[in-house]
Amino acid sequence: MVGANTYQVVVEGADETEHRVVMGPDYYKHLSRGEFTHEWVLVQAFRVLLERDTSVSIPTEFDLKEFIAGDVEIESKIATRLAP
Repeated sequence: MVGANTYQVVVEGADETEHRVVMGPDYYKHLSRGEFTHEWVLVQAFRVLLERDTSVSIPTEFDLKEFIAGDVEIESKIATRLAP
C-alpha cells in the first residue's frame, strides 16, 4: 500500500509494468466479502485483467471500481478466483 486505499502493483514479465490502483473499502468488501487481504484481491483482479489485455494496455493509474465499471463478467471471474 502506498497511500490510503492506493496500492502499487508490479506486473513482471517481458514488458514489466507498474500500476497505482485505488480500491476503496466498499468495493474491496464487495469483491472479497472481507474474507481475503486487499493484496490478494488485487492479485486476482490483475490475473483476470491480464486474461483480456496485456499489462501495457492497463492504465498505470486507475480506480479499480471505475476501471471495471460494473463489468459483470470481470467481477464474476474475480469472485470465482476468490471462492474458497
